[in-house]
Amino acid sequence: MPETLRNASVATTSAADAELLARTAVAVREASSVLRERFGDVVEYRTRDELMRALAANDDAVLDILRPRLEALRPDAQWVGEEQELDGGALPSGEWWVVDPVEGNVNHLHGLSEWAVTATLVRDNQPVLTAVHLPLTGETYTALAGGGAYLDGRPLRVSGTADLGLSIAATSQARPDEDEKVVRRVGASITEMLIDALVVRIAVPATLHLLNVAAGRIDVFWQFSGGRADLLPGALLVSEAGGRISDTQGRPWTLASESFLAAAPGVHADAVATLSR
Repeated sequence: MPETLRNASVATTSAADAELLARTAVAVREASSVLRERFGDVVEYRTRDELMRALAANDDAVLDILRPRLEALRPDAQWVGEEQELDGGALPSGEWWVVDPVEGNVNHLHGLSEWAVTATLVRDNQPVLTAVHLPLTGETYTALAGGGAYLDGRPLRVSGTADLGLSIAATSQARPDEDEKVVRRVGASITEMLIDALVVRIAVPATLHLLNVAAGRIDVFWQFSGGRADLLPGALLVSEAGGRISDTQGRPWTLASESFLAAAPGVHADAVATLSR
């Protein structure tokens, strides 16, 4: 293909994806309204089955609105559901919607404010666009591959800090009932980061920490666990805001990686050194 035609094709694709992102953000905001209406008192449960039913009820309420809207936007795209593990880490070729209808669902049930709705389009295993909406604040974070990261239309940029000792770092529990070796690895990494960083924040969900990295509010986020599709929205936001994404050893991160690190460029190497001890 001649270079001029190739460039025109890329520009057309980018424009089409930008429009798709705008429509995705609208769909996510519309679906989020039902979740806001369901928020309030702590939801009581006495067994794991009751907990799972309460989580599923939240998911279903959002998906009843969100899924048909996303499927209308991209009828041929396949679907990766909330918290789905990926066989071998990779998706088959083509387009996939990666959706978490209630990122931080357990927080929602407990009357805590840290939860969101996310939708990310992945094309041939590369995240193309993402929209993350926080219903309680009304904020919408968006990112387009090669097109930057934004909060309600305002550009995001990671922090310029170059001293891990002056940094706020954060981590998150990937899932309940994690393998004991992973749990002990998480605990050891928190100890090391407490020694080297200024402050360490520990909470779920991961995406909200990554929004803060993209916005320059915190400097480092790390997590141990493989095949986490729910890291894709934050990974795209951070990378488009100028941050660095890798595993905790500094190697390129993929959905097959066993760890994840997002950091401001000035502290990435030091964070790798801390987490590699």
